[in-house]
Amino acid sequence: MSAATLLQTSFSDLKLVRRGKVRDVYAVDDNSLLIVATDRISAFDCILPTPIERKGEVLTALSEFWFEKLGHVVANHLIASRMDDMPESVRRHAQTLSGRSMLVKRAEVFPVECVVRGYLVGSGWKDYKRTGEVCGHKLPEDLQESAKLPEAIFTPSTKAEQGHDENITEDQVRDLIGAEQTALLRDTSLRLYTEAHNYARERNIIIADTKFEFGLDQNGELLLVDEVLTPDSSRFWPADSYEPGRSQPSFDKQFVRDYLETLDWDKQPPAPAIPDEVARATTARYLEAYRLLTGKEL
Repeated sequence: MSAATLLQTSFSDLKLVRRGKVRDVYAVDDNSLLIVATDRISAFDCILPTPIERKGEVLTALSEFWFEKLGHVVANHLIASRMDDMPESVRRHAQTLSGRSMLVKRAEVFPVECVVRGYLVGSGWKDYKRTGEVCGHKLPEDLQESAKLPEAIFTPSTKAEQGHDENITEDQVRDLIGAEQTALLRDTSLRLYTEAHNYARERNIIIADTKFEFGLDQNGELLLVDEVLTPDSSRFWPADSYEPGRSQPSFDKQFVRDYLETLDWDKQPPAPAIPDEVARATTARYLEAYRLLTGKEL
């Protein structure tokens, strides 16, 4: 268990490579990086000042779970997540890093978020109401909000460390990385989503959509990188209350987005703080998602 809520890390003996919306990434050596999942939470592409207790633990433990479960589909970048298996340069910071850190292989990461949608929700629902399409995919008429799509669709977007990701077409992905790699990312993303969706459905969770990131290792092998199928990167709905035609209750950060929508905020930095009860309820949702998916308490 992590020692305390953590908004940001800083280590004089580890070189910070980048600080993302949630993760701090450090160089360990020429072949590996340390990814630290903090308790920061972002919404509408803004980092909120309020930490979500145990969030970094959930993101790390759930990513590790999925890396192992889906390892037969594609290799991944995880080397170690237990402190005992980390280099000394990391172990000396165990009090801060334990339970929220992954030692990973360096990879050349593709500049694309590989989004897979299985249900009509969020920006996809807004696009569908306006055009009858989602990211260039023509869909049947008269679908309801939260409807299950006839088949999962690949809807990539750009990667933005700051600001908004933007939806792009598969043709635009081909222009960025070539036809062969685009087909590989699309097919791998769809297979990962389908296997995870079917597994989660048996455990009373619907994975409505998610996003994956991929890179190439030093030998040119495809690796699944970053986080995988967490409440930050996915929409998780309780299956027993699923009902198309409305928005769904969730085990993810939609709860925070819904609260922020009630405020008079223009969705530009600085983001407002969220009340303690909203933060605690978000922690409870993240922990419940972990319990349902893994069958274990964290």
